[in-house]
Amino acid sequence: MNVLDLAETAAGLPEAWSSRVLGTVGAACVKVLRMDELPVEKESHGAAEALLVLDGRLELEVEGAPVSVRAGELFMVAAGAVHAVRPGSRGTLVIVEMPEA
Repeated sequence: MNVLDLAETAAGLPEAWSSRVLGTVGAACVKVLRMDELPVEKESHGAAEALLVLDGRLELEVEGAPVSVRAGELFMVAAGAVHAVRPGSRGTLVIVEMPEA
């Protein structure tokens, strides 16, 4: 496996919020994506997921509460937690999650 430039990979994606799977760690997928200022609909997952902001800021609503995640910060979304992206998110995001069945 080669070294990956995550910012360059995210910048090269065709559209914001369209992730690219970089690989797996055990059963978990590691993905990167480019965020834009637009919101993303509510969702929940059967397993926890990790959201790591490389640059910029991720604006979330988790179980009805606002959460801001800055560059260099990691937010763990609990399994089953309803969460959505609020307007104003931007930058590069790494997601580690279990694949949906």
